[in-house]
Amino acid sequence: MPQDAGERRVTVTGPPRRTRRAPGHYRPRTEIDEQTTLGHTYVRSLIRSQLRTALTVFAVLVLLVAPLPLVFAAAPEARRLTWVVLGFCLYAPFVLLARWYVRRAERNERDFVRLVEDR
Repeated sequence: MPQDAGERRVTVTGPPRRTRRAPGHYRPRTEIDEQTTLGHTYVRSLIRSQLRTALTVFAVLVLLVAPLPLVFAAAPEARRLTWVVLGFCLYAPFVLLARWYVRRAERNERDFVRLVEDR
């Protein structure tokens, strides 16, 4: 039984399809660029981690500085103690705290870039 021209089977061929995406087209980066909900979630996670770091530093600063007026009021005759505490005793913790903050913020950003670029 001969087949009609309309019923004949046709084989369609073409270039092989890629199973993986191109290296420059990774999903999280495009999600962020296109400002989708998922991209917004990625950016919000970075902002939250940076905010958590900043609030930690702020809490430590408050714990270091807030009791100082009470200490100075308890010993009003010790004027030199005031300058020693303000000039020398707080300087080192402030520097260490600032160094910790910068390192932590950079680590948060590195982790975010690693997440987005899938390294």
